[in-house]
Amino acid sequence: MIKTAATAFAVASVVYSCSCSSNLGIADSLDLDETPVQTVDNMFVVHSENGILQMRMEADLMERYDRDSMTYELFPEGFAVYGYNEEGLLETEIISDNARHEKYTEDDRETWQAFGNVKVKNIINKEILETDTLYWDRKNQKIYTDCYVKMHSPDGFIQGYGMESDERARNTIILKPFDNYAFVVQDSTEVTVDSVNFIGPLLKK
Repeated sequence: MIKTAATAFAVASVVYSCSCSSNLGIADSLDLDETPVQTVDNMFVVHSENGILQMRMEADLMERYDRDSMTYELFPEGFAVYGYNEEGLLETEIISDNARHEKYTEDDRETWQAFGNVKVKNIINKEILETDTLYWDRKNQKIYTDCYVKMHSPDGFIQGYGMESDERARNTIILKPFDNYAFVVQDSTEVTVDSVNFIGPLLKK
């Protein structure tokens, strides 16, 4: 999912912003704290282990900034992460309008935040979760939020405040649920097909 998303930036095209002008007045007016040290357009990051795809990350724009005690990256034009399961099948998708990644130099601590129309899809479980802000705890391999969330699944609809899950969104828990409903009657003879990972002719209805 988001794991190791900070690695493999070498596969992206890196564009450095520089100027050959000798206009010192313009240079003196620059606020270096607000100027990215690196800009990446059309970022595409892939991570695999033992030949099996683990994660894919895409962003139209990444801006990296340096501070004394930390570096951080902003993704102001959208952000998407795709996580794959142990068999290499696409399992989890996270998209948002914006994202931020921070790394602290003194203790190597990292934080990830996705915000703005955040959608978390577990494709295999057919679950879709929506919220405004989502955090990823890399050390403990979990995602969470304190914001309002709503989730649609084959079993029904659930909403509430606060959510915790493993980073693959396999076991999602709504912390303060309210006004939910479930589908009590389901067709036990229905055949479901994973249309994302399925290879071959689709079954006739």
